[in-house]
Amino acid sequence: MSTPAGDTAVEPSGSDRQRVVLGVSGGIAAYKSCELLRRLTESGRSVTVVPTEAALEFVGRVTWAALSGNPVRTRVWDDAHQVPHVRLGQEADLVVVAPATADLLAKAAHGLADDLLTSTLLTARCPVVLAPAMHTEMWEHPATVANVATLRARGIVVLDPASGRLTGADTGPGRLPEPDAIAAVCERLLAGLSAYPTADLAGLNVVVSAGGTREPIDPVRFIGNRSSGLQGYALATTAAARGAHVVVVSANVALPEPAGVTLVRVSTAADMKDAVLKHSTTADVVVMAAAVADFRPVQVARDKIKKDDTSPLPEPIVLERTDDVLALVVEARGAAPSGQVIVGFAAETGDATGTVLEHASAKLARKGCDLLVVNDVSGGRVFEQSHNAVTILSRDGSALPVVESTKETVADAIWDRVVAAREATNSG
Repeated sequence: MSTPAGDTAVEPSGSDRQRVVLGVSGGIAAYKSCELLRRLTESGRSVTVVPTEAALEFVGRVTWAALSGNPVRTRVWDDAHQVPHVRLGQEADLVVVAPATADLLAKAAHGLADDLLTSTLLTARCPVVLAPAMHTEMWEHPATVANVATLRARGIVVLDPASGRLTGADTGPGRLPEPDAIAAVCERLLAGLSAYPTADLAGLNVVVSAGGTREPIDPVRFIGNRSSGLQGYALATTAAARGAHVVVVSANVALPEPAGVTLVRVSTAADMKDAVLKHSTTADVVVMAAAVADFRPVQVARDKIKKDDTSPLPEPIVLERTDDVLALVVEARGAAPSGQVIVGFAAETGDATGTVLEHASAKLARKGCDLLVVNDVSGGRVFEQSHNAVTILSRDGSALPVVESTKETVADAIWDRVVAAREATNSG
């Protein structure tokens, strides 16, 4: 590797590099895992590919060996003196299987070990990520639903498949999530090994709202806000990496779809209210990270309001309040699972009547949520930025400042507080 004059490149030795096992089962989406492999190796990890015999019908052994730089094993008999069916799982820092077919999920759920990949899954004591890909009917079959629930209850991260075009002309849920999105989940797990060695959100149903709503004025104009959805999507990605089943209610974002989540797209505050209330009734955690408009026009023009020399100036736009979605979620928590944790967000600026934290503390008391994540947005900071600094207020009066960090790191800090809040509720 070449470096600028005077610089010294230091690469981790083989023993210092994190070890990833990439399992590939026999589905047409196996070709996409070549890109996932490239992402994992380029980030400095040592990746051993373990394809099933069926997977080799789609992508050959030579391809996997060339892309990984490591020998490819498929059978427990290969290099038997090294006991690969035990050693690979024992030494791995992460095992990811992409694609994970319905057959692979069934074997993993029932502890079968009839090849090298399933044996590796049984011996792994590290985080395990399964990225399913199959036809919609297979994904929705009660047997697969039960197998996924079993695996998630054991702390295995089973991503939800994406929706879209499948093999042939079929469409629906069952597509392998995009390799970049799977890699993002893997990166979060590898980066957080010391922070959450087990999937501490496993088995939880989580709803995250993200983005900013738009309230129409006419067919082309709207009242909006500057939310990009980056923090909400970071919360969704990290929750999936920590084992949760995640529904993202997403308003007007221009971001890639996170891996392993159910995405519900909305536009207006009314849409957001309906979708969040629908999904929050079965949620263990609701995080309202979206910027929901506080006001909307009373009247929406049917046609575009014209601007030319002959047209009169339009009438002033009269506004009305929108529904307070966070307050409605709090009101409806009696119908939700016991111990539901509700997290609000407050984008605040200080003024003559109080500081950012004073305004936020009053909002926490008024809304009745369990945690409130406070952003100081003075001068437009935070919006559309990769980093964030927040203070997490708790209903017990405590305040946790999170120094400026990536939005993924901030998301992990929020989930840590959610886990603590759930533990306090359950112990009480």
